[in-house]
Amino acid sequence: MAKKRGKKVADPAEFRSEALAQALEKQDMAAVALALRNGNTIVPLIKPGARDNPLDSGEVWTFRDPKTGEVALLLFSDARNKPENLPPAVGAYSPAWLEGFLKQHLDTITTVFLDIAGPHPMQAPPEELLRTLEA
Repeated sequence: MAKKRGKKVADPAEFRSEALAQALEKQDMAAVALALRNGNTIVPLIKPGARDNPLDSGEVWTFRDPKTGEVALLLFSDARNKPENLPPAVGAYSPAWLEGFLKQHLDTITTVFLDIAGPHPMQAPPEELLRTLEA
């Protein structure tokens, strides 16, 4: 496993946040906030040089709705919950990284999906998640 700039890059099966998974199972936003504030978040990564990323966010992959142009950040409790049609690589990022990323892209990201493909998906406005991370 390699460590680079506050994130770990390795086999996707190694990436899991048990606290976030349990919070999503309960659909408890306060527990989700606590899990995000105290543990790593799993995010999809783009391939170097890819041009299909709506944000100039380096390696983190985001989704732009082709109909509305709205941009979503996808977070996962477990790399195995990431849909197959997303880029295959994932990274584990710290709460400080997530807070900084949301601050940097607050004007662009319109929603954050957590475990979008299940088993217990949730959606939150980026402002709400940012408030919980800053608390």
